[in-house]
Amino acid sequence: DAEALYDAMKGFGECQDSSSIDVKYEDLIDDLKYELTGKFERLIVVLMRPPAYHDAKEIKDAIKGAGTDEKCLIEILASRTNEQIHNLVAAYKDAYGRDLEEDVIGDTSGHFKKMLVVLLQGTREEDDVVSEDLVEQDAQDLYDAGEAQWGTDEAKFIMLLGNRSVIHLQLVFDEYQKIAEKSIEDSIKSELSGDFERLMLAVVQCIRSKPMFFAKRLYKSMKGLGTADNTLIRIMVSRSEIDMLDIRECFRLRYEKSLYNMIQDDTSGDYKRTLLKLCGGDDE
Repeated sequence: DAEALYDAMKGFGECQDSSSIDVKYEDLIDDLKYELTGKFERLIVVLMRPPAYHDAKEIKDAIKGAGTDEKCLIEILASRTNEQIHNLVAAYKDAYGRDLEEDVIGDTSGHFKKMLVVLLQGTREEDDVVSEDLVEQDAQDLYDAGEAQWGTDEAKFIMLLGNRSVIHLQLVFDEYQKIAEKSIEDSIKSELSGDFERLMLAVVQCIRSKPMFFAKRLYKSMKGLGTADNTLIRIMVSRSEIDMLDIRECFRLRYEKSLYNMIQDDTSGDYKRTLLKLCGGDDE
């Protein structure tokens, strides 16, 4: 049954030596695809893949063929840690024999492309020591690059939001609010546009609170008619052992209903039962 299969698959991806991954899990995935169908099959296959390899597949699918799934690109690259980015780049090379940065450059353009390339370096500062002087300087530089002038110095936004540490930027955003008398999000909305704007907003959201960022993405994947199942599956699997409890709390606070409840109302069958196992509990 679904629960037994879930329990058997859970953790398979995490504990594999990467040198033995491709043969073992691809063979197993082929067997599963033969036995299972539909959304449940998709979910179990994702559970089987090591996280970096699934990120690699999602990005490969997002940029192949005509058109690009920018939302998928944005979600993954804005939210992953340096280590996760490095693992993703290595997995992409291993799985497809291609350079991820080159493929992203070939499929995107403008400032959107430049920021994605910065994120793909996985070089965000991780120092916990914060300089008040640098916080003030960066906040002023962001203000000068946008609100304080005609036009926008996008390179300054890219450099600061793409490289500074999370704790540093959280303080920069507070300082920015004092200088500009508006939030950094409001300035990004008025100064930037298109996919670049959406990417920078996602980066800011992830710096402020990754659990809230994912709570919003999960809600959007299920609200209204139809379900964005790829998004739902990707987030439920990738965050299940990282910050699912925090995501559930953010979800309940923001939407006044539990994530568990929404999944229950929006999905069915073995697919639903497995998603609810990943969710872990009801917060109603």
